[in-house]
Amino acid sequence: MEDKEKNVLCVSNSYTKKFFLNPEYNNIPENIKRELKIMCVLFTEDVGGVIELYFTEDGDVRIGTMKDKDDFDYDYIGSELKINQMKKEKIELFESLKLYYRVIKLGISPEQAAEELENDFGNDDE
Repeated sequence: MEDKEKNVLCVSNSYTKKFFLNPEYNNIPENIKRELKIMCVLFTEDVGGVIELYFTEDGDVRIGTMKDKDDFDYDYIGSELKINQMKKEKIELFESLKLYYRVIKLGISPEQAAEELENDFGNDDE
């Protein structure tokens, strides 16, 4: 989680058994909020620790994880595998979130944001 400016979208914490959605994003459609909650809670139930989804300054969605220093059960390998799986299986969710952020938070026109998004994913070599 090294981004200078990040805007937290949501967090799931296996230690407190809580999910947090930033109230700043209450206007995100309910089905997307539900999908975020399920995805994040399942992640922390599977591998432990804390997962955080956040937006960078330009609207990219990033995933960060952390663990308590005394948590010897945290599954490092499982967390990396699970994050890669989420990125592949939830690409439409992440695209929608990026589009939302660019239009609502950055004030870019929907048409321009969609065009930028298409160019971003069209040139992605991952």
